[in-house]
Amino acid sequence: MKIFSLVLMAAFYAFAGYSHFRNPKFFLKITPKWVPEPEKVNHLVGIIEIALAILLVIPATTSMAAWGVIALLIAVFPANVYHLQKALKKGKMIWPTIIRLPIQLLLIYWAYLYT
Repeated sequence: MKIFSLVLMAAFYAFAGYSHFRNPKFFLKITPKWVPEPEKVNHLVGIIEIALAILLVIPATTSMAAWGVIALLIAVFPANVYHLQKALKKGKMIWPTIIRLPIQLLLIYWAYLYT
């Protein structure tokens, strides 16, 4: 079960990373205004997610990658808060963006299981 969970997590981050390239408009819309060069940051986050996905499934680097996932989730948390603020202003997608915040904590816990 633990291997399945790890592979599932890796697939999740690989897909998320790929999504930064496939649908950059979505991520750029939720990028806070204070982020410099948002297009480059979007690509960088995508590359990091794909790299972490690969490193998660290599036993020698699983723990390091899990810490990387935790750091990444903490780093992108302000974008999720910003996304909620935008949703509240527009009156759209409020519940999905509210639910997304505690999901971040669950994702951090999930990664922590592999540290």
